[in-house]
Amino acid sequence: MELGVSMFADIYLNPKTGERQPSEQRAKELLEEIKLADQVGLDVFGIGEHHRADYLVSSPELILAAAAPITKNIKLSSAVTVLSSSDPVRIYQNFATVDLLSGGRAEITAGRGSFIESFPLFGYNLNDYHELFEEKLDLLLKINKQSPITWNGKFRASLKNQEIFPRALQNEIPIWIAVGGTPESVQRAAKYGLPLVIAILGGDPRQFAPFFKYYKDEYNRNGHNTVDMQMGLHVHTFVGENKNVADFYYPYYSAQMARIGKERGWHGYSREQYDMSNSRDGALFVGEPSELVDKILMVQEMFGLTRFMAHMDVGAPPHKELMKSIELFGAKIAPEVRKALAKK
Repeated sequence: MELGVSMFADIYLNPKTGERQPSEQRAKELLEEIKLADQVGLDVFGIGEHHRADYLVSSPELILAAAAPITKNIKLSSAVTVLSSSDPVRIYQNFATVDLLSGGRAEITAGRGSFIESFPLFGYNLNDYHELFEEKLDLLLKINKQSPITWNGKFRASLKNQEIFPRALQNEIPIWIAVGGTPESVQRAAKYGLPLVIAILGGDPRQFAPFFKYYKDEYNRNGHNTVDMQMGLHVHTFVGENKNVADFYYPYYSAQMARIGKERGWHGYSREQYDMSNSRDGALFVGEPSELVDKILMVQEMFGLTRFMAHMDVGAPPHKELMKSIELFGAKIAPEVRKALAKK
């Protein structure tokens, strides 16, 4: 199982002054965090796309391109690319460039996005939410496989025997499908034989077992080779040297969850919710290395995972502590998880 870190590059909001951390500072920190993840032997680093004040990155591929020359082995992925409001031609070209700069380490994780700011920003109608993703995924997959390409669609100008450059170093850039919990999205990934990553941000992870089973069943039904099947989990994670890390992380995490919750009409985020989610049967992975090793192995066995993505910067905890979290994940957790899985 691959072990990775993902971030949205949350920008810290001072609760007393209302001032936000300078974007320049967060950008420099982010590159240091990616470099460290590579140095401690993690497999993947993912960057999410957003178009709002509380997140730095609107174009993951630009950050990944900057990270390419300062890393050696780690896969560089989006987490996610909001494909519905993007041009698949430009997405392929940009990630092909990352692939060339990194020596063949680029990946795309495509999703419909849980935030909708990009739709009015780039002139798309939310009524076309589902159709946009279906059509653009179809085009991206075709571009990834071949050039020149001839293609016709509803939302983008047609292509007739069009060459797409540059071409990636890899024969095909790996394209994962990110899912928040809709059967249609799971079925789509299985139909195309694409790797699936499910984000579990609350509740009991076992509630998502039917989605993984559905993916496996549909993957087989569509005639794909099960040897190639890849399934990932994306969960909020923070690692500390002792159990006090839960107390340290709560103010940062709860502040961000409360802000997003208010936008969406949810109730405030309480310490009771946090503790329940961070229990053994909860979806939050906050703690010291030994307890997180056990919890990661539990969900790996539960779902048959081939990738675990630890999303670490919800609420913008300080850079120093984020670096420690990455270090512990790579130096303490990853070796124990790999050792345990090697014995199976």
